[in-house]
Parts: sequence; C-alpha cells; structure tokens
Amino acid sequence: MEETHLSVKISGHVQGVFFRHFTCNAASRLDVKGYVRNLPDGTSVEIQAEGSREQLNTLLAEVKTGPPGAHVEEMRTAWRNTCLGYKDFSVKY
Repeated sequence: MEETHLSVKISGHVQGVFFRHFTCNAASRLDVKGYVRNLPDGTSVEIQAEGSREQLNTLLAEVKTGPPGAHVEEMRTAWRNTCLGYKDFSVKY
C-alpha cells in the first residue's frame, strides 16, 4: 500500500462543535496518521494526514459531513507523495 500526504483546510462552523475530536476518532478508526488543529481565525480547521489514497478519501468524506452541529462551507485539499512519517493521529492545541 503506497502512502500519500493530504493537507486539508476546512472552513465553516467547525470550531466549538467537537470537530477535532470527531476527526481524530475517524482517522484513528481508518488507521490514518497525522493531526488536526483549530486555526487562529476562529472559523477553520487544519488536517494533516497520511495513509493510502482510499483511507484519505474516506476520511475526507466523513469530515465533509462532520459531527452534529458542524457546518462545512469549504474544503481546500492538497496532495503530495512525500510523507512526514506521523506515528499516530492526534489533536493539536
């Protein structure tokens, strides 16, 4: 299985609605490595993730909906072949 790196910026109502926790649970279940964190603008979240293309596309589909109370307005993605070697998936503060 060839791994790839995915960077995602998600904007909308995604802070204060357990979006990071939701993302961490989904990524851990899918065996995706990386992290999620709130961005200082107060309206967006960053995800850095590594795994197979299939795992990452599944993660994208899940976070597009998000947890109850979240509303995703925009998702910007960037793919690259070079991985950073994350060991697990975590929430960064």
